[in-house]
Amino acid sequence: MNVLYIDIDSLRRDHLGCYGYHRNTSPAIDALAADGIRFENVYVSDVPCHPSRTALWSGRHGLRTGVVGHGGTACEPFREGAERAWAGTFYEEGWMKALRDLGYYTMTISSFGERHGCWHWYAGFNEMLNPGKGGMENADEVVPQAIDWLRRNGKDKKWFLHVNVWDPHTPYRVPESFGDPFKDDPIPSWMTREVLAEQMKGFGPHSPMEPRGYDAEPSGYARMPVPIDDLDKAKAWFDGYDTGVKYADEHVGKLVATLKELDLFDDTVIVIGADHGENMGELNVWADHQTADEYTCNVPLVIRWPGASEMNGVNEGLHYHFDWAATLVDKLGGTVPAVWDGKSFAGALRAGEQGGRDYLVLSQGAWAVQRGVRFRLEGDDWLMLRTYHDGYKDLQPVELFNLTSDPHEQHDLALRRADVVAYASKLLEDWRAETMARSETDTDPLVTVMREGGPYHCKGELPAYLERLRATGRGHHADSLEARHPAPPVKSATTR
Repeated sequence: MNVLYIDIDSLRRDHLGCYGYHRNTSPAIDALAADGIRFENVYVSDVPCHPSRTALWSGRHGLRTGVVGHGGTACEPFREGAERAWAGTFYEEGWMKALRDLGYYTMTISSFGERHGCWHWYAGFNEMLNPGKGGMENADEVVPQAIDWLRRNGKDKKWFLHVNVWDPHTPYRVPESFGDPFKDDPIPSWMTREVLAEQMKGFGPHSPMEPRGYDAEPSGYARMPVPIDDLDKAKAWFDGYDTGVKYADEHVGKLVATLKELDLFDDTVIVIGADHGENMGELNVWADHQTADEYTCNVPLVIRWPGASEMNGVNEGLHYHFDWAATLVDKLGGTVPAVWDGKSFAGALRAGEQGGRDYLVLSQGAWAVQRGVRFRLEGDDWLMLRTYHDGYKDLQPVELFNLTSDPHEQHDLALRRADVVAYASKLLEDWRAETMARSETDTDPLVTVMREGGPYHCKGELPAYLERLRATGRGHHADSLEARHPAPPVKSATTR
């Protein structure tokens, strides 16, 4: 059985038709889901891109690999030191090596490794093809290369093919010739004029008044008007994102058609996944992946596995993304490396059970320094966010959301439900203690991020951002941020 993993960057689970979205964004993916299994609660352990794919390919939390951010020390793996194996742990105990041990030829078509300088991620691939635009490729520049590879190699060997498309990722740059497929469709009902008006009063990188980051300079992309100061502009951003999803989906359809043409469709496991999701207004973050919350960390997972009766329907268990990597290795007859944090749920599926974990811990170290705890209690789904550095957003040190009644994280219940906060805080501490006990070092890389001045994408941005807030009538937010992040004292000559 071959394996095709279509990795769609920044893909929100709830913006796919098979997950209940009201727009027709994903007919090709929906068809795979109808003939396979759809997972409702798969979460990325570490976000965004660089930490996410490092965790998935290594099978380990960022707390153990050292990779939790996009720059600084904590975007590099821990040094393995004197006990380093011949080719290093990322190869010897990695996902691709486990598949190669099963006789798979491993191939990636992705610019991700170069985009993020994530050289350890390449460990274990037999072959690599970089489309060459650092993540700025459209699907029409990636998928034809995958189709060509399949035509040349599809029947010659047993293969694992990773195809990485970026179209839902900002900037929204689907070719103008594709049109505006959602111009007549309403946006999600939770985003109202009143909600947007409140958000406009707020602050933070990628909030409505600074949706590009820290300023309101023109984006240069027609699908991304700046600032987002009325509902028509908000709709343009939703439409731009969803058009990216639809464009990626159209090219998923081209890959599926090629498999059928080559008589490989029923000999290939097809997996649709993502490195992370995308906030589209949740926590006042627009079109980016800056938190450890539901919409950055909950990703779609659709698997069509020919001939496997247990791989059908809907699974609602709580899983990490590296749990499905472990499940793939297990189900193909391999051995999941003992060093992994990923756990196979193949046995649970065979038994007709949901499988999954009691709770999950999620981390963000590039745009904020934050851990999220995703758990179930009292019959409801909950998320607690513990923020150590707010990334200059309006985030409190502890926030609590009942995702069952408040799916878009609009009502913080931390003060009202201290009992639930205490429960989640114990889960977080238990996880940290257990995971550190399995770690090869005593260093928490999120602490390293804090010691080096905070998240990579925030370094050096505060002074100019404080000026912008004051110039746009939001001086009280500037005062609040300045109080949270006071400038370090300047040492005089006499105190040095």
